[in-house]
Amino acid sequence: MNKNEMPAKQGLYHPQFEHDACGVGFIVQMKGKKSHDIVEQALTILLNLDHRGACGCEANTGDGAGILMQIPHKFLQQASGFSLPEPGQYGVGMIYCSPDSNVRSQSRRAFETVVIEEGQTVLGWRDVPTDDSSLGKTARASEPFIQQVFIQRSPELTDDLAFERKLYVIRKRSHMAIRQSVDPYWYPSSLSCRTIVYKGMLMPVQVGAYYPELHDPSLESALAMVHSRFSTNTFPSWERSHPYRYIAHNGEINTMRGNISWMHARQSLFESELFGEDIHKIRPVINVDGSDSLIFDNALELMTLAGRSLPHAVMMMIPEPWTAHESMSQAQKDFYKYHSCLMEPWDGPASIGFTDGTMIGAVLDRNGLRPSRYYVTKDDLVIMPLRPESYRLNPNGSP
Repeated sequence: MNKNEMPAKQGLYHPQFEHDACGVGFIVQMKGKKSHDIVEQALTILLNLDHRGACGCEANTGDGAGILMQIPHKFLQQASGFSLPEPGQYGVGMIYCSPDSNVRSQSRRAFETVVIEEGQTVLGWRDVPTDDSSLGKTARASEPFIQQVFIQRSPELTDDLAFERKLYVIRKRSHMAIRQSVDPYWYPSSLSCRTIVYKGMLMPVQVGAYYPELHDPSLESALAMVHSRFSTNTFPSWERSHPYRYIAHNGEINTMRGNISWMHARQSLFESELFGEDIHKIRPVINVDGSDSLIFDNALELMTLAGRSLPHAVMMMIPEPWTAHESMSQAQKDFYKYHSCLMEPWDGPASIGFTDGTMIGAVLDRNGLRPSRYYVTKDDLVIMPLRPESYRLNPNGSP
């Protein structure tokens, strides 16, 4: 077959249904064993998703690409330049900020003020080494300075989720305080004691080149999620790149206007025993300047931090077509029926990978319009998506 021709119709496949879309994938070691191989294999998945992303008029300016992983404690212990507590006892922020050092100093001071007001301690800052030699002019023209901030967990925060909630409050407060009045570049890609995000206005092949430390053997994780962005409903920018803090998204949410309106209407009524008075500090919950993916991520993040498990929150937001489902159990139908009273579906052709750093999964939209393939290997890996031509199988069935 000529490479420029569409594949022939076969089975359920018909070439008339071909569409461009984002690429989302992940790899996880199911037993939780961290290694650098997971990171390198995730970057390989990202390269295999190159056809799912896009670039502008410059072949080296991408719509966005990136990787989300667990915090690489061993690497950061060496790279930070100061002593770090045990994993879970500190959070790491991946921060975009101004290339101007004076503005950067102001934004750091403003951020540290918020951290102190929230009862936490800034351990220090780290400038993240980057190499922009492969970037196009457009990407370089809007390139931020990238730094990491390390925040020590206070003793009264007795569990990881309590610390995650406090970091969330710090992130929301600092974004509102700094972005408008101090530093227009300011954007926390991630701020967590569990996960970290390396991303940018990049092509898939540029992610590992732009962040050379991603190839450091001491940078380890048991899971990683990657994304190659095809900008459909928003203009590409550094902060609109994926992954976000909980998800990577292929497709689009068609009910977005209604979803946003309902979230705005509800937020004045929000109460939470877990957040307490902090619930009033996180408004607006939704960042309407972001893409549909970021807005979905905003809502999922809030529901997870407010006490629901991550799978529970995902099933609330993207319910299956349950009303006339013949083989679905009554208990599962009751679950969806109950939650339909609390939240409307976030509908659209979508495949969403999601993780909180302790688990990882994926879900399809209710019509299954963005299907994804996954592979479970005998050496305890789950890989999604799988391109068969990209993996050589060993005799035992493992890639």
